[in-house]
Amino acid sequence: MRKTAPLWRYADIRTSNVDKKTKDGEQAIRLVNYTDVYYNQWITPELELMAATAPDDHISRFGVLPGDLIITKDSESPDDIGVPALVTKSDSDMVCAYHLSLLRPDPVQADPRFIYWLLESNYAKGYWLNNSFGVTRYSLLTRTIASLPVPGYNLDEQKRIADYLDREAGEIDAMIAKLDELTGTLRFRLAEVSTRSVFGLDAGNRRRLVDASSPLVGTPEHWDHTRFGYDFTESTERNGDNPPGPLLSISEYRGVELNTRSDGQQASSDVSKYRVVRPGQLAANMMWLNHGGLGVSSLTGYISPDYKSFWISDRFDPRYVHYLFRSSRYVDYFAAISTGVRPNAKRVTKTVLDATPVPVPSLDEQKRIADHLDEVTGRIDQMLAKITDLKNLLLKRRAVLITDVVTGRKDVS
Repeated sequence: MRKTAPLWRYADIRTSNVDKKTKDGEQAIRLVNYTDVYYNQWITPELELMAATAPDDHISRFGVLPGDLIITKDSESPDDIGVPALVTKSDSDMVCAYHLSLLRPDPVQADPRFIYWLLESNYAKGYWLNNSFGVTRYSLLTRTIASLPVPGYNLDEQKRIADYLDREAGEIDAMIAKLDELTGTLRFRLAEVSTRSVFGLDAGNRRRLVDASSPLVGTPEHWDHTRFGYDFTESTERNGDNPPGPLLSISEYRGVELNTRSDGQQASSDVSKYRVVRPGQLAANMMWLNHGGLGVSSLTGYISPDYKSFWISDRFDPRYVHYLFRSSRYVDYFAAISTGVRPNAKRVTKTVLDATPVPVPSLDEQKRIADHLDEVTGRIDQMLAKITDLKNLLLKRRAVLITDVVTGRKDVS
């Protein structure tokens, strides 16, 4: 690889301390937050940015400009630090928030796109991994960021590299986007089939709820009805000193599963008050019901004390219950009855949940519906697994390509 020079020779580096508060007497701003950077390659005014305020000196120092780069500085996982986003357009009220570092390339020394691709490379990621510090939370010091070795290309060479990667990595990104679109289509199709099946609807009845009306509209007349609180009994079992199994989480797409996340949703050091969940119980994240945050568990383990678990009466097949409450009708219904300010944390109280109307087909019919959806879900899951494998292969190829080009192992002159 070519001779290197530290990043501070190419860019001014500023670690932000702008918080999310709104204070009287300060200017209104829009914050570029951690998640805006983590989930987007490009930062533009069109993103839904958080409203806040900041003093004039913070706005002057951390206001973002086209050509700036922003990287994640702190995370619970060392894999999630140093993630970059490039500001392609900006407005005067856009400001970089805390837990982020703002990089402003010197236009005489650096092409911002080249610096972006460098930060996307495994070369940079390996440097962050080896030079971050922390045990349960990992961070990058400003001096660590400033010391990142940058391969010594002149400005024309940087632009050629950036042009090449814009084109080649862009083609891979387009293929990945198509795979994501196909994934969304398959999941929508599964939700549609599941909803029609669990409510006994014909193919022409695709009504979705947009208010708090009953989710039972259009169900067969011979079906019985109940209320959630009559047939679902909350379990009060807690861990105590001996957890019966591993930490579990509730996935929007997969239901109750082993917790493998690295974004702060691990258990605390004291898990004695965590709730136990048993196979056949319905587990529910009461702040995520409107996103499918519930499901019947096939595992024994423990869940957050903010979650609830319920025993299911013998009038229900647990598999039917799983598909029923994760159907689009109940997602819409839970969205309509939930309360709260934040869209991603709107709670359904136990009292309100208990009043939720629930259809009760015969057990034989429930089993037929569940058998049908097991088959459909299995086929779609196989397709989704193949899509995931292909996406992972493309991501690996993309990472190798970027790393080879920015380090000079692949010549694009």
